[in-house]
Amino acid sequence: MKIPYIKCHGSGNDFILIDEIEKDFGFSEKEREELSLLLCDRENGIGSDGILFVMPSEKAEGRMRMFNLDGTEAEMCGNGLRCVARHMIEKLGKKEIAIETEKAVLPVSQVEEIFPEIDTFSVMIEPVSFEVDSLPMNFAGKEAVDVKIPELSEERTFTALSVPNPHIVTIVDSVDQEELLSVGKKANDLPEVFPNGVNVSYVQVLEKNKIFVRTFERGVGLTNACGTAMSASSLVSTILGPNDLGTPIVVINKGGLVNCVVEKDNGRFSIQLRGNGTNVYQAEVDVDLGALTFEVSEKQFFAEENATYEKLEAFAASEIGG
Repeated sequence: MKIPYIKCHGSGNDFILIDEIEKDFGFSEKEREELSLLLCDRENGIGSDGILFVMPSEKAEGRMRMFNLDGTEAEMCGNGLRCVARHMIEKLGKKEIAIETEKAVLPVSQVEEIFPEIDTFSVMIEPVSFEVDSLPMNFAGKEAVDVKIPELSEERTFTALSVPNPHIVTIVDSVDQEELLSVGKKANDLPEVFPNGVNVSYVQVLEKNKIFVRTFERGVGLTNACGTAMSASSLVSTILGPNDLGTPIVVINKGGLVNCVVEKDNGRFSIQLRGNGTNVYQAEVDVDLGALTFEVSEKQFFAEENATYEKLEAFAASEIGG
């Protein structure tokens, strides 16, 4: 089976994008899982955090499904959605469209650049809920906002929310990567607390409306960036910290930076996630799922686009002294 694909990323959160609108491959659910396990493997595969399947939709201009490198499907992927938004916006020649995701049909658009010469795409992250049942999370109260979870840490307090995939967020003075790795692994080995697993983020407030976020992503591990985690972290640092509603929050991550705008209407929160959707290269992969083998054709790199993004990466690294 020959499959054209684009290797792309949002804030260094990298994906293999497969367009099923161009060609109907007729993937079964098992084949989607097998493709993710085979191709996302960083040692023996193409290497990525997941596969973005871009599919036809009866409700919007396109539909996105995202499978993690461990073969599981994510409810939502903010960085991936920006990559899909870019793909479909360029394909259709429009500035604003809608993309169907598992939980909602979401508006996406091309907006003002967040960094010079970086084409920027805005996606709406919703629905947002603080109800523990929405994660799900087994907890004594209806919500878990700024509370201790003894199974994870005796020192830290966490806030649980779904956006719509499950997250817990803690605000720290500085991000200890080893501690985050340990807590993230614990949290995803606690089915009695998080039956479906959970994304864990450590957030450092750099200044008002500027934060640094590091995330242990469910199904992935430590990642350069997680779009929904940056969105959730922006919201938590607004309700518990100094950040403002309706104002772009600069979110620095290991892969670059994004802007998040937290909004509240009739008591309900939503988040705009604005950032890049960068194409690294395009190629074709010839896959034999029966034998679990594949071969990649010659890669056509988008050299100028990648060089431009390196400038944003360097700027983001200077903001956190890294």
